[in-house]
Amino acid sequence: MNWISNYVRPKIRALVQKDTPDDLWVKSPATGQMIFKKELEKNLWVCPYSGHHMRISARKRLETLFDDGDYTLVELPKTLTDPLKFKDLKRYTDRIKDANAKNEDKEAILVARGTMGGMQTVVAVFNFSYMGGSMGTAVGEGLLTAAKLAVLQEAPLLVIPASGGARMQEGILSLMQMPRSIIAVDMVKDAGLPYVVLLTDPTTGGVSASFAMLGDIAIAEPQANIGFAGKRVIEETIREKLPEGFQTAEYLLEHGMVDMVVHRHEMRDTLIRIFNLLTQKGPSAEILPLKSAEEPKEETTEQSDPAE
Repeated sequence: MNWISNYVRPKIRALVQKDTPDDLWVKSPATGQMIFKKELEKNLWVCPYSGHHMRISARKRLETLFDDGDYTLVELPKTLTDPLKFKDLKRYTDRIKDANAKNEDKEAILVARGTMGGMQTVVAVFNFSYMGGSMGTAVGEGLLTAAKLAVLQEAPLLVIPASGGARMQEGILSLMQMPRSIIAVDMVKDAGLPYVVLLTDPTTGGVSASFAMLGDIAIAEPQANIGFAGKRVIEETIREKLPEGFQTAEYLLEHGMVDMVVHRHEMRDTLIRIFNLLTQKGPSAEILPLKSAEEPKEETTEQSDPAE
């Protein structure tokens, strides 16, 4: 019996069963349905059943926007790792080590340059999986670097936030990045270049209170959560029930806070069209001369014969 259970049965099980990866399926947060991962990737991480836009990585976002998915990452200035020697339940340095171990990129922002529709473009995109995309000194440096590069190349600047707000472990230094980000925006606008913001889920806290809401054109993905404080905090403060869909992209569009809500499949074409409209010097179409209106004929009045 031991020979059968210890030798024969494992051999048979090995022939019948094959090792399958654990990440073949992804559960939709909107419907709870299991979706084949390859199908999701092909669909740009949009649920094929409900249209729910799932979060995607910063690098994947860049691939979907640039021509042929080709772009060049820009090296960002180095900053102090733990300027305040902060510690809560864990040391800040330990949290950074954990985030670095889980992510290919070593900060919450990437800056890239490339072409979109043949036009030179600079993109600053947040990485939400890195400490919730929180804005610290490194993110502030990244935004300033992106703005300077856009001005140098005379290119549009596209910023794609996905953030919970300021990074509490950097205290006042993280809050100082809010006015620094405004300076970056002003640099681009003073140069007469387009500054467009693509609001993704989530865009909250100090990020939404600074550069994220200052775009020449504010675009949002469907159902993206956009606001400052959380819904529960607001309800507890004002002691009222907030309306359905509060702080969603559609709610903000209805109330004039964003200009467009665009499906991820149409995002690249929409951005290219906006950049073309904002940068072209001449008219967007052929100008046709208007036909001059015929001059009205002068009315002649018959004169009466003085002899009569």
